[in-house]
This record gives sequence, structure tokens and C-alpha cells, in this order.
Amino acid sequence: MPSIESKQQVVQEITEKFRNSQSTVLVDYRGLDVAQVTELRKQLREAGVEYKVYKNTLSRRAAEEAELGELTGSLVGPTAIAFSNDDVIAPAKILNNFAKENEALEIKGGVIEGKIATLDQIEELATLPNYEGMVSMLLSVLQAPIRNFAYATKAIAEQKEEQGA
Repeated sequence: MPSIESKQQVVQEITEKFRNSQSTVLVDYRGLDVAQVTELRKQLREAGVEYKVYKNTLSRRAAEEAELGELTGSLVGPTAIAFSNDDVIAPAKILNNFAKENEALEIKGGVIEGKIATLDQIEELATLPNYEGMVSMLLSVLQAPIRNFAYATKAIAEQKEEQGA
């Protein structure tokens, strides 16, 4: 039987994760087989997302300490928590896509940048491009004026050549 001190340490650990993560997603994993759980953990790990199962009583206490008391209603039944410190989109995207392919996985709730998120907000977050996708979109937007300028310069040069010939 774990001591009170070790339980308090776990509560403190979860509280810190709630406070420090960019996004946190709670899921019910009941019905996933070992192979599915292994695949899900692999996808999350590759994206730098921590995925853990804690006792709900400890998670509820941590949610209260992190001033996320509204989460306690989601912390019933088999619950795993995905924390991401760097990428706000990754947990939602991976878990949402996985849930589409594996009906046994159900998203129960979450936190986005310190605020309780609705299931709709988590799903919306999941549809956004990841960091690399956003950077590539930004670069294409930044390159467009340069590309247009190059086309215009080339067209003017060709026009002058034709006039000179």
C-alpha cells in the first residue's frame, strides 16, 4: 500500500504537469487491446507527448490544486492523460485521429493553455496543422511577394528585350 507521502508526491507531479503543459487531453482507453495501446503510446512518444495512467482520486486532487476543478467530472472510469509541454496541437491531433480509427478510445476532456477545453475545442485543435505545417504555410505566404516580384521583374526584362529587338 503506497504511503501518504508517495501519494502526495504523485499528486504534486500531476499538478505540475497540468500547470506546465501546453495542452492536456483525458481519454477513456477501455476496450483497447495491448497492440492498440502500444501503437498509441508510440505515436504520442514520437511527438514528445507524455501519456500516463494515474489513479483518478490522485488526478482529481491534482486538478483541484491546479485550479482545474471542472476536470474532476471527467476523471471517472479508466482514464489516461496525455500531457504536451511543447506542442499544443499534438495530443489532440494524435488522440483524435486514433479515436477515429479505434472506436474504443474516447476523448473525455482536456486543458488547452491552462483553460478547460470542450470536446469541440479539442476536436477543432486536432484539425489544425502541426508546427511544421504552420511553418511551411508561413514560409509560402512570405515567399509569395518575392516570387511575384521575381515574375514581374522577369516580365519587364522580357518586354524590354522585345522592344530592343
